[in-house]
Amino acid sequence: MADKKCALPVTREEDFSAWYQAVITGADLAETSSVRGCMIIKPFGFAIWELMQSILDSKFKELGHSNCYFPLLIPVDLFEKEAEHVAGFAKEMAIVTHHRIEYKDGKFVPASPLEAPLAIRPTSELIIGESMAKWVNSYRDLPVMINQWCNIVRWEMRTRMFLRTSEFLWQEGHTAHETEEEARRESIVMHDVYHWFIRDILKMYCIAGEKPDHDRFAGAVDTLTIEAMMQDGKALQAATSHYLGQNFAKAVNIRFQGRDGALHYAHTTSWGATTRLIGGLIMSHADDDGLNLPSEIAPYHVVIIPILKGTDLDGEILEYCQKIKGSVQKDARVLVDSKEIPSQNKKWDYIRKGIPFICEIGMNELQNETVFFTKRASDLAKVRMSLGEFAARIKSNIQDHDSVLQRKNELSCNQKIVREIKTFEELRDYFSQSNGFVITKWSGSEKNLDLIEELAVSIRCLPTEQAGSLGKCILTGEDATIDVVLAKSY
Repeated sequence: MADKKCALPVTREEDFSAWYQAVITGADLAETSSVRGCMIIKPFGFAIWELMQSILDSKFKELGHSNCYFPLLIPVDLFEKEAEHVAGFAKEMAIVTHHRIEYKDGKFVPASPLEAPLAIRPTSELIIGESMAKWVNSYRDLPVMINQWCNIVRWEMRTRMFLRTSEFLWQEGHTAHETEEEARRESIVMHDVYHWFIRDILKMYCIAGEKPDHDRFAGAVDTLTIEAMMQDGKALQAATSHYLGQNFAKAVNIRFQGRDGALHYAHTTSWGATTRLIGGLIMSHADDDGLNLPSEIAPYHVVIIPILKGTDLDGEILEYCQKIKGSVQKDARVLVDSKEIPSQNKKWDYIRKGIPFICEIGMNELQNETVFFTKRASDLAKVRMSLGEFAARIKSNIQDHDSVLQRKNELSCNQKIVREIKTFEELRDYFSQSNGFVITKWSGSEKNLDLIEELAVSIRCLPTEQAGSLGKCILTGEDATIDVVLAKSY
């Protein structure tokens, strides 16, 4: 146990899994529900998701996509049109088989079987493609570029809040194009959007790359991925973008009359990011005092806590708190918390929530027109400055906050990047005692993949940035030029 007293009941070093759960509880992000494997996202956690939504949604629309909504229930027979796709989700699909319940022998039981069972949406390529087939008749109708924000159900056996739950929230983009070149370009553009969002907005260390053929999205021709490293050295697949070729277009008949007068199948893409980004955010930036939020997705940048003593001067302190709020609210999201809760309790609540700047305002600050605040990302450093200086520097302080978070995360992750491992024996020795990203050579052959599976390790991606140098394949010893990232994962 560390000597330093922490705001959480368990530290990362003691038990990373228990610490992760303690961050969620301490920050009041979510809780388990009465439905197996499902969670309740509480207001503070949902506020973070809404900010993520807002930033991504704005970017999607800027790139020409429109939002829509498709049914939660999908006819099972629709899935029969794309066998490879269905095989990828078969074990996780939840099926509705009845439409009525009745009270019998003291309990409610299903009563009326459906004529045809319905799947609860595991993803929407086929049902959206079915509609695209109606919308597209000519090359003039292309491209179709849509996105939906919705929930997904995948019946997970082992669940963990935000990272893997039976129901989760996400966005799924779906596009149809006239040519392969346009569709491939779309999948790359959206891949770059996710890379920007995860690296520059969420300040998470990540590697952009392509999935190997054996780990593509079911039914895809190519899958691009953003693999983020968590503080324990494991990988988190943070977002994916897929070029689907004409597989789904042929399955649901998305055809159009081309410029040459002939009928052609469209080329389609899909791409998505989920609430697991909140889990990734926790495991990238949180510490033993709780959450640490990058400014773009922090519900508040500044929380002001009045220190009230139950005297006639309390009103003046509250007025001064509002004055502080007014001086910075054009540049920051601000909350004055005047709830009748002990100020120290409130302070530690906001530390656990990861608010960048927590101000404690009492008589001393009122009389001297100063602001006393804690800098969350800078090891809870305490600072006092004049109100004028605080207002003038709030934008730069927020930028500094983000820089500190990003620097800490990059330093932690760079220490877990390993490039020196050349043989499988070295790889086995490394993962028997450590976690991290091993960047090494691979021949592209699926031969001996079972060797790394036995280590609970997988090829996370083929990084976009390839060295192009010649080496030996980590699995076969053959000549190889492909760089791959190997890691354990969530």
